[in-house]
Parts: sequence; structure tokens; C-alpha cells
Amino acid sequence: MSKTKYSEKAQDKVGKVMHEFKEGKLKSSSGEKVTSRKQAIAIGISEAREKGLKVPHKKKN
Repeated sequence: MSKTKYSEKAQDKVGKVMHEFKEGKLKSSSGEKVTSRKQAIAIGISEAREKGLKVPHKKKN
């Protein structure tokens, strides 16, 4: 079973966002404080995708 591949820069971006989350400084687009770890990861991946970094496609349900 293979793992999904993220570029090094995308991993760095998610890491920086997680650091903000752990410090309590991460805010969502509505300005509310992010309290969910999953939401913080989603924000990091979304920001990496916006910059054009190598991030796997969204899963289709």
C-alpha cells in the first residue's frame, strides 16, 4: 500500500500551519479561532494547493 506523496515545500507549509494551530494563533477564513486538528491540516493543504505545490487530488465520494 503506497502513501500519498506531498512535496517537501507542501509538507513545510502544513508544518507551519500546524505550528500556528498549536500556538493558538490559527484563524479560519471567517476569523474564528481554529480548534480542530483536522481543520488545521485542511487549511494547510488548501494553502499549499493555492501556491501550486504538489499535493494529491481531493478524494471523490
